[in-house]
Amino acid sequence: MNSTLTYTQAENFLLSLFKKVNLPNDKALTTTKILLEGELLGHRTHGLQLTMPYIEHIKSGSMEINGSYDILNSAASSELWDGKYLTGPWLIEKGIQKADLMAEENGVGTVVIQKSSHIGCLAAYLEEATQNGNMAIIACSDPDNKTVAPFGGTTGVYSPNPLALGIPTETQPLIIDVSMSATSNGLIHQKNKTNEPLEYPWLITADGKATTDAKTFFEDEPSTILPLGGLDSGYKGFALGIMIEAMTSALGGHGRSSEPGRWGASAFIQVINPKKFSGDSYFKREMEHLKEQSLASKAAHPNQPVRMPGERGLTLKTEQMKSGLRLRNDTFEGLKKLAEEFVLKL
Repeated sequence: MNSTLTYTQAENFLLSLFKKVNLPNDKALTTTKILLEGELLGHRTHGLQLTMPYIEHIKSGSMEINGSYDILNSAASSELWDGKYLTGPWLIEKGIQKADLMAEENGVGTVVIQKSSHIGCLAAYLEEATQNGNMAIIACSDPDNKTVAPFGGTTGVYSPNPLALGIPTETQPLIIDVSMSATSNGLIHQKNKTNEPLEYPWLITADGKATTDAKTFFEDEPSTILPLGGLDSGYKGFALGIMIEAMTSALGGHGRSSEPGRWGASAFIQVINPKKFSGDSYFKREMEHLKEQSLASKAAHPNQPVRMPGERGLTLKTEQMKSGLRLRNDTFEGLKKLAEEFVLKL
């Protein structure tokens, strides 16, 4: 079975698929671009694998497709939007564009979005967002998701809460995308489906034991995800998870206390313009120096040299643009089923 698609094949398929479910063209183009970028960067659980749930949520109406966001609060360098559960990638791209404009004038631009639908892979926005020399920060939480336990607890309270930064340098940008939890919901679902253990004991059972068994996540009294740092230093991840909740849902005016009952995201977007601070050339030179010093650090294991955040993903992206997207079997099977359902060629 051929589970490799060229970028153009995958792009054409997604655009045709989104047209079948009446997603407006501007939203379809952005969503297609972000899903493909996530796949190119190697974020397999947040790349084309998201196509299937996105289509389901569009069909059910829980992902809205028509209309635009409302601006609920506005200042010179900040805005709060009601995303109305519209297509997440479209909202985030619009948010970055608006934050860019504010940062051009004021040095910093911040857009917080309540009631977005799922926004995909955060890293997928960052290479493009740094091309004009700005630094971009994106964070999100899902107010309807309670799968991460606070440090010292076993009951889920909040979501994995990723934080992503795109940092320009004189050469390749640094792309950071890390969750404030030990792992993601997507990876747990994947491992459960393939009957594989997690790489490390990232879950904590109801009786307080760390485990690699993904199946425990789906039991009547489910395990939950440990905060970043695990049983050892998870108090740090717990603190950072709270930070993301404050930046997204609390600033956004719609969070867990609102009990949304709907898959979605509260999102924080900030663009920082170095020209209004140290200057574009100094900022890039400083970050390039840090990168060079890090890469020159003596490797703990000679065959595993230091690698900068985002380096592997950008390398993989270049390779896959040439050789094609190498899809996981379950992703390819899911896309095949959609092709059959909507009578499309894959």
